[in-house]
Order: sequence, then C-alpha cells, then structure tokens
Amino acid sequence: MQAMVLDGGRSLGHLHVVERETPSPLPHQVIIQVKAASINYRDYEIVTGIFSRAFPLPLVPLSDCVGIVVAAGADVTRVRVGDRVCGTFWQGWLGGPADLADPSRQLGGALQGVLAEFVALDQDGVVRVPDHLTDEEAATLPCAAVTAWHALVTEGGLKAGDDVLVQGTGGVAIFALQFAVMFGARAIVLSGSDEKGEKAIALGASCFINYRREPEWSASVLTFTGGRGVDHVIEVGGAQTFTQSLLSLRLAGQISAIGYLGGQQGTVDPLLIFRKRARVRGISVGSRQSFEDMNRAIAFNHLKPVVDSIYPWTALGDALLALERGRHFGKIVLTF
Repeated sequence: MQAMVLDGGRSLGHLHVVERETPSPLPHQVIIQVKAASINYRDYEIVTGIFSRAFPLPLVPLSDCVGIVVAAGADVTRVRVGDRVCGTFWQGWLGGPADLADPSRQLGGALQGVLAEFVALDQDGVVRVPDHLTDEEAATLPCAAVTAWHALVTEGGLKAGDDVLVQGTGGVAIFALQFAVMFGARAIVLSGSDEKGEKAIALGASCFINYRREPEWSASVLTFTGGRGVDHVIEVGGAQTFTQSLLSLRLAGQISAIGYLGGQQGTVDPLLIFRKRARVRGISVGSRQSFEDMNRAIAFNHLKPVVDSIYPWTALGDALLALERGRHFGKIVLTF
C-alpha cells in the first residue's frame, strides 16, 4: 500500500509518498480502507514544526479519516466488515471527563496518523458514520465537528434560545454555527470577510460582524443581545481576542477555549473573568461518546457538513498551504 510520511525534517517539502506493507489486524483491531481524510490547523503545525511538541519521525500525518472496514480481528464485536467508520482523534477516550484522555494516544502525532490507503485501529477507536453523508463530508467529523459538539453540547449544555458567539468560519466555527442553529440557538459569527459573513447568514447565523471594520466587536455583540451578552463563546483567536470575548459574555456565561489563531501572546485581565463570573474551559476535541451522540443528532437532523475544497490525498502539501492562507469556509478534504 501507499502512505504519506513526514520524514527527514519538518516542512511541507519533507512529505513523501512511500510504499509500506498493508497492515493485518491484531485480535482487537480493524483494518480500514481509507476513502477520504480532512485536515486541521494542528496538522499544518506538526508538519511545519511549529507545534508545541515535536513527534518522532517518520510520521504518518493527520487524525481525521473515513473508510470501509475490510478486515477484523478475531475479538472484534463493535463493528463488522463492510461498515463505514471514522477513527476517533483520542484513541482510548471512550467517555467521561477530559482527564481520561491520554495524550500519548492522539492520532497523527503521538500515534501514527491516517493518511495511508489502509489503517489499523483498535475496535474501540472507531465509530460508524451517518449514512446520508458522502465520504468527503464524513471525513470532516473526527476533530472539528466533535470539538464544536463537545464544547457546546457535552460540556456547555447548549439549549434553545441561547446566544452563541462563533469566531471565524473555519471547520470548528462552522460546525458550531450549524449545531447552534440545530438546537434553536442564535449564532453570532465574526469574520473579516463580508463574503464569508453572507455565507454564514445563509447557513442560519442570526448576526454577522466584520471584525476588521469593528475591532472592538463586543459592543455590537452586546447591542445585538440587548445588553445581556452571549451564553457561549467559541474562542479560537487566543489571547488577542480573549478580552473582547469576555466583554461579550453574559454573567456566568461560558467560553470554550479551542485555538490561538490570533497568536499565543497577550494579556488577559483576571479581574474581568471574576466580574463576569465566567466559566472558561479548554476544549481538546472530545470522547467517543461525544462523537456517537453527535452522529445521532447529525443523522436525525440530516445535517450536511460544509466542505470548502477537495484535493487528492497525495497533494497534502497544497491542501495545508490553502489552510494556512485562511481563505476557506468550512473544511478542506483529501480523497483517495
């Protein structure tokens, strides 16, 4: 089989397609023939060497894929040959609190990733995907969708009538918008592009704010919510946007800290957190239970993930460059 590996250094130029032996399943494993994969900003950081950790090379990158189970070990009972499944980002985190997530069991980093024609995963580390999704759509679920669901629903208790502030229009942000609409909440979307803002409104956003024209965007958020503030913030900007997020928050509202696209350096006033009685939590994807709960909701509501563009899997470098430029709306996908 063929696989993509990062080897000899950390840059887009160190990605290579290589021949490897097709894996055979251990008693508790399944072999997945990969049909599609999707990329996350974490993948760009790992490949280019700017991630917070440097994982041993050679490394098969990426954590998100969908495929068909083509072989199963003797002890496998959760899935069958022929099932269409995704791998879970956190192998071994079946449910419960985040301290059960083992950092040594993240695909595409501490563990080898999924950008190969065939992948072996533990039966406990896969979930069936909704039948109405294409392979390209299903491949977007393991990180971006689960992160948004875990933040808003599993941890956040999202309910109808809530106000959700969504930063940006990348993978996590668009899923957060879609889940907010699904639950009957109002979504306020921030973007630096009017074109993307129009697309967000078409997806059901109740309000769009261009943060380039309004760098102090919390004022518009408060105006839209009648001075109350939002119940949830999907915080992907990092330290540079955190103060505005706090100012946008209602008393005892929630901030889900997910990314740091605006940079890691900055100042946050702890007194403002105190005054807002803010609940701030870090979100790093979610458990298999969150994934399965989300898939049931996606299937019931016939939700369709937003795919921005599709590349052949061997063009990972081009896809990561497109991700880094930040012009996408939704997810970038690779197909086999």
